[in-house]
Amino acid sequence: MAVAIGLAPGAGAAELKVQPADTVESVLAAQKGKRASLRLRSGQEITGTIAQVTGKLVQVSAVAGREFFDAVVRVDQVSAVSVQVRGR
Repeated sequence: MAVAIGLAPGAGAAELKVQPADTVESVLAAQKGKRASLRLRSGQEITGTIAQVTGKLVQVSAVAGREFFDAVVRVDQVSAVSVQVRGR
């Protein structure tokens, strides 16, 4: 699992702590309700608000560039999670 730290001007800061036993699913669950970017194994990136995380799926709401859409992604297809942790 890769965890990347993204910075975007003006966005609210989140906290990111990774523990030795963490998985992609647990990192995503900890970001519930916050904006994050998911890098998929295909190379595609989806940015939005983490709405729900189950054992196999993550629901991303207010997808960037498609704010009226939600996306559902298989957790095993997420290769990196990127969140803003500090402002400028």
